Parts: sequence; C-alpha cells; structure tokens
Amino acid sequence: MDSSRFPLTRDLVLIGGGHTHALVLRKWGMRPLPGARLTVINPGPEAPYSGMLPGYVAGHYPREDLDIDLVRLARFAGARVVLGAANHIDTAAQLVHVPGRPPIAYDAASVDVGITSAMPDLPGFAEHGIPAKPLGRFAARWAAFREGSTPAHVAVIGGGVAGAELILAMAFALKARGRLAQATLIDSDAALRTIGEQARRRLRRALVEHGVRLEENVRVLRIEADHIVLQDGREVLSEFTTGAAGARPYGWLSASGLALQNGFIRVSETLQSSAANVFAAGDCAHMEFAPRPKAGVYAVRQAPVLYHNLRSVLTGDPLRKYRPQKDYLKLISMGRKDALGERFGATLAGPLMWTWKDRIDQAFMEKFRDLPAMDPPDLPAEHTLGMDTALGDKPMCGGCGAKVGRDALLGTLAGLKAADRPDITPLPGDDAALLTTGGAQQVISTDHLRSFCNDPVMMARIAAVHALGDIWAMGADPQAATANLILPRMSPALQSRTLQEIMAAATEVMQDAGAAIIGGHTSLGDELTAGFTVTGLCRRPAITLTGAEPGDALILTKPIGSGVLMAAEMAGEAKGAWIAAALDRMSQPQGAAARILQNAHAMTDVTGFGLIGHLLGLCEASRTGAEIFTGKIPLMQGAAELADRGIRSSLFPSNQAAVPALRTTGWQDLLFDPQTAGGLLAAVAADQAQDLLDRLCLAGYPAALIGRVTSNHGAIILSV
Repeated sequence: MDSSRFPLTRDLVLIGGGHTHALVLRKWGMRPLPGARLTVINPGPEAPYSGMLPGYVAGHYPREDLDIDLVRLARFAGARVVLGAANHIDTAAQLVHVPGRPPIAYDAASVDVGITSAMPDLPGFAEHGIPAKPLGRFAARWAAFREGSTPAHVAVIGGGVAGAELILAMAFALKARGRLAQATLIDSDAALRTIGEQARRRLRRALVEHGVRLEENVRVLRIEADHIVLQDGREVLSEFTTGAAGARPYGWLSASGLALQNGFIRVSETLQSSAANVFAAGDCAHMEFAPRPKAGVYAVRQAPVLYHNLRSVLTGDPLRKYRPQKDYLKLISMGRKDALGERFGATLAGPLMWTWKDRIDQAFMEKFRDLPAMDPPDLPAEHTLGMDTALGDKPMCGGCGAKVGRDALLGTLAGLKAADRPDITPLPGDDAALLTTGGAQQVISTDHLRSFCNDPVMMARIAAVHALGDIWAMGADPQAATANLILPRMSPALQSRTLQEIMAAATEVMQDAGAAIIGGHTSLGDELTAGFTVTGLCRRPAITLTGAEPGDALILTKPIGSGVLMAAEMAGEAKGAWIAAALDRMSQPQGAAARILQNAHAMTDVTGFGLIGHLLGLCEASRTGAEIFTGKIPLMQGAAELADRGIRSSLFPSNQAAVPALRTTGWQDLLFDPQTAGGLLAAVAADQAQDLLDRLCLAGYPAALIGRVTSNHGAIILSV
C-alpha cells in the first residue's frame, strides 16, 4: 500500500537518533502508517553505535563502521530529518525546540537522546577532558590523537566496564604504534565492582597485561592540559583524558515538565512518560517499573514495543508492555581481538568471545546498511507508445533536476511574441526581466522547486535562496517577494503547522537579503513544491549576460554536484554526511558574493542547465567562447564518486544534448549536472580575479577561478 496517497493528519517526532529510534525508523520504512508524518531530530547525519566503539579505539574498525546513516535511514522510512540538537520540549504546547529553526509541533513524540559522560562539576574537564559520550566528538578527537608520533599518556576517569574497555583499547592502539608511555584508569571507588568476581579478576589481569596503571579509591581534584591532579596531591600524566564515570542525563530534560528520576525520563511499562503522548527509550529513560543499568541491549529490545506503541497512540489501538530481561550476556572488549563474556556469573574469555561479539555487532549494523533502494514505478500492462522512455529508469529528481530541458524551454520562449512596452527592457538569455517604474529600474524573476527534501524548513530556505539567485546575479538589491506553495494533502492542523514553518524560514532568508515577503498563494497537491516571485532594485547598471570580454577570468562561487547527490539520495546511494553538506551549501545565500562581484562584466547563477549550459548562455549573449579548467572546478563532497559510479540526475541527458560537441565521461559529467541554488558564475577582469577570490573566500564562499573567456564565439573547450 502506498501510504503517500492518503492525507497527513498526525505528526510523530523522534527526538534523537539512538539505537531504539534507529530500529523504529527501519521498521517504519517496512510498514509506514498512512496519515502520519514522521520527523527525526539529531545533531548530525550519523548516529554512532556504541557497541563497536572500543574496537574502533583499538584500531580494529574504521570510523565509518560505527555510524548508522540517519539521513539514508530516514529517506527509507519516508521521514524528514532535522539536523540539530533539540534543547527543549514544551509538553504543554507540544513543541520541540531546535536552535536555528522554528519549533517543531508533534501529536506524539519519543525521546532517545542517549547520555553524556561529561563531568561539568570536575574543574578543568570542560577545557581539557573529552567525554566518551556522545561518541561522535570523542571518536574524532581520538582519531587525531592516535595518529601522533610522540610517546603518549592517556587516562580514563571511571573504573566501570566502559572505562576498562576504553583504557584497554587505548593502550593496545598506542602500543601497536610504539607510542604508549602510560595508560591510567582512575576510579573513586573499587574498580569493576558491577560485575562478578570471576570476570573482575580476568579484567584486572588484562589491565596488567596491557600495562595499564589502576588508581582506585582516589578522587580527582582537577584536570590540566597534560596531567590530572588527584585529591591526595599526586599527579597522573595524561594528554588525552576522557570520562566514563557513569551515565549523566542531558540537562535540558530538566525543563521539559516530564517526571524525572535523577534527571532521566521516568517511563512506565508502555515506555510512556508522565505525558501520555511522549515516550522515552534507551539510556535517557528510567524504567521505574523495573530499574536496570544503562545497557544497549535494553534499548534494542525496547524497539518493537516502542514501534507498536507509537503507532497505537496515533491510531487509538491498545498499547503493549515492555518486559526487560533480568540479566543479559555482557561481551567486554579487552584491547586486542579478544573479549570476555559474562552472564549469571559464568565467564568465558578469549578470541572466540571477540568473534562472537563482532558477529553480533556486525549483524546489528547490517540492518541499516542493507536497505532497499527506491524502485521505479512499474509500467501498466497496456500503455501508450513512448511511455517507457518518458518514465525513465529512475525516479524523477526534485529541485532543478525536475525542470524542463534547455532546448525545450528556449525553443518555446523563442516562439513568443516580444513585449511591446517601453517600460520593459528585454534581456536575451537572462531568467529575469528589467522593468522601469517611475524612473527606477527594477528586476523581476520567479522560480519554483519540486521538493527533494522532506523538511519543509530546509526546502523553504533553499527555494528562497534559489529564487533570489537571478536578482543577485544582476547586481540588484532584493526588494519584495511573494510565495507560491503547494502542500501535500493534509489536515487543517498540519497545514497550519507546515505553513508556519515554511514562512518563518523563508521570511528569515528574505529579510536577511533585504527583501520583504508581501503575500503569496497556496494550494494542496500530491507533494510539496515551493517557489517565490521576487523583485530587486538596480541602483547601478544591471549586470547581464552580454558583457563578457575575451581574456576575462571566470569565477564560480559554489561547488557543483547537487543534482547527482539528490538523485543518489533518492535511490539510497548517498552518504548522509554528503547530503547534509550539500543542503547546507544550497541554503547559503549569495548576497555577499554578489556585492563582492558588483563590477563583473557579466554574471549568471548556475542552476538547472548546469555549469556548461549557463556558461553557454553567457557566451552566446556576449558573442564569446570559454576555456574551462576542469581541475579547478570545486565539487560537492561525494559528487565525483557518485558520478564515477554512473549516477545522474534525470535532467542530465537534456543538459548534455544542448552541447553535443562537448563530450565528457565520469566525474566530468558534473559539468552538465543541474544545480539547485547554485553559485554565481562571473566574468571579471583578469587583473582583479585574485583579489576577488580572496575576498570571496574570506566571506565564506569556496570560490574558484575555473576558466577564462575566449574570442571563439560559442565554443567551449575543456583543459586541465
């Protein structure tokens, strides 16, 4: 059943990308709930898996093996991703607050944000310590430290199982590189007191074998950059100090209005908090009905119950109860590829236990690596001629990848009768028109995007930046805008929520650019599309396509590759980090770049026709040619790899056909890749190019000098 055929009536928000929520997303993708709009909020595009952290620290796994790709998983589940750290949940207003964006409304929500091992009360830890959780920051800091060359001192504060695993992994990794000077495990009580006697003896022996110094029953006074001061006055050398002393809840939960236990969200057997429509799972939850230590096994086994109950609270069906097991198999890494297993006091240790642990961890991660790709729709048994060609072999792209090809558009426009008005100045090849009103020159343009992102806030930002591109490219100051929106079919309550999010985001972009949104039109349809009609005032002669001169340098202000990346993301082939970086780049306004380039001889914005298509338009209008330095063209992260794998936007064939003499293969096909909210392409005096580049880079644009204008009319050549 295609759940997208039904109107949306309820919002479900998952706060955090913990293990329980990751499994819920996977289950949701297998069986979505018609009428539910699913949102996941997480600080970054990946969610690290804690079970493999010691193996990564020891050097047994590469960094990418730890990460659950939440962006890819959310696409599979049909969910929108909000990349940001939630800092408040207002249970009265049913809103989740994420800095930098409008609040996110919910009808039901779930919290799975994990824990932190930060030690805010320990002097010097905030400046010099590295909490073991959250894992992302810790892993990045460890990777940089591990690859040094000098003798190293490391320490872990917290002598539980997690602390022992970490210090053993650190000692092994540094010793393998010939760097270990001293590794120290520090605890204010007896170390490893939460496990059985037999397991405790075996782990203590492992500490001795790896040369780890154990400091028990001693408190830490403060942390310095290269040492730790103990309360008895002794000093422990450490250039890399981490904390694993128990689980600490995130402070923002205290203002949620939810009932807490020592800062953790108290949940019932149904995993509901004190607010019936707010659930919690994983380490941030306290099971008051059956208290258990913080362990990933409980988070994993909560997933089926949470998945069922989140659906049930939206449908009115009965809820299920979660029954945690009394004990579980503890598999503890011991530095090298051996591990200790303990359950009910029985203990086994050695390489076989490591193999067992590795298989369990890899099987868990494989759930998120092996996700079905989006299949193209099946052709009906009886259909008209040409339908297979028109349908293509992949889903239609969003953004500029969904636009009509250059030849079809220009051919149609060429057949239109020109406006016979003295107050309209025709601009051949430009996407905007120049109007004269009361002696003032005004630019007007419009643009509209089919959604390629499930987050309406991100789509609004990108659509606004995209629509302003023509205004900036002509050197005009943005003035006014009207919005043109099509929302997916949804209930009046969700219509209001979505419009508020879209208009808040778009207003911020327009106001920052100096323009005001003065109205607009909305309607309901099959999917979200967003567009804006914009005007700008020309306080100096407009920059058009016609002024490029032979010898001019060509400057591009943004990297290319968004079309391929969005096509790959729809097919489940792109890494979430690549998509997050691309969305961030697409939503970057070009106003500051336009001001820096205000003396350009000719300028355009690179959008649907791709870099070559828009450069061709500039050359045709200026009666020039161009030489492109392919090695200088900035590319979005991951775009070249995807292009080399044969992934293309659905508009690529039309863009390439517009310049049949220019044949490219592999990553160079990105020259024809349609761009959404792409950069400015400017022809500038050669002797000014370097200064302009320096100023653009200082303003935060990854600009590059990518070629030069030639006198060979209409000819574009490629060189290294």
